Amino acid sequence: MTSPDDRIAVEPPTEPRGDGCPSWDAAVLRLFGDPYVFVATGPRRHEDWAHDVLAVLHRTVDDPRGGLRLDGDRANPERDTLPAYPFAPPPAERFPDVLHPLERRAAIAALAVMSEEWQGEPAPVRSRPHRDAVLADARTVLDRYGPAAGYWTNATAAAGDPAPDFVAAGLQGTGSHGFVTSEYVNGLDLFDDLGLVAVNDEEVGVFWSIGAY
Repeated sequence: MTSPDDRIAVEPPTEPRGDGCPSWDAAVLRLFGDPYVFVATGPRRHEDWAHDVLAVLHRTVDDPRGGLRLDGDRANPERDTLPAYPFAPPPAERFPDVLHPLERRAAIAALAVMSEEWQGEPAPVRSRPHRDAVLADARTVLDRYGPAAGYWTNATAAAGDPAPDFVAAGLQGTGSHGFVTSEYVNGLDLFDDLGLVAVNDEEVGVFWSIGAY
């Protein structure tokens, strides 16, 4: 299996770029240029947006606005046997069982936490001098989806509360931060993950931080 460092890559869309999202692209890179985070947006074509998220995870659609994609596993040979690798998503009808709704403020905080390293994090977002800049970039990323967007996460902290304080909790070390390994990620004991799905009437955005340990 490849190491996280080997997998970090920026994968351009397979179709010509549209008008692009320069401020969005820049915010994505500032947040997620170092840790291994999957970032991709696709069109929404179904009333049940779970089908559109599956299309993003299987890399069968491109960003409708030509935005940046972070996808270090797009060319991984593991996809020959698991097309959505490193994801092993459930069928669309099971999404309500594994995702929990989030308020926008909590979704912003979840993106900020994804900028943290999964191992040996020297400066969690909550203690960084540029914490406000990190949160501003997270807002810029979510602004793309508009004020009416809905957000969902696999974090167990959101199971009974749509507004958990992700930044205050941050990454507390393996197994203690409340971000359960979900069926989205292949390997179970090999990976820990935190995911966010953003949905509006036209697009679905998928953000997934994956740490190998």
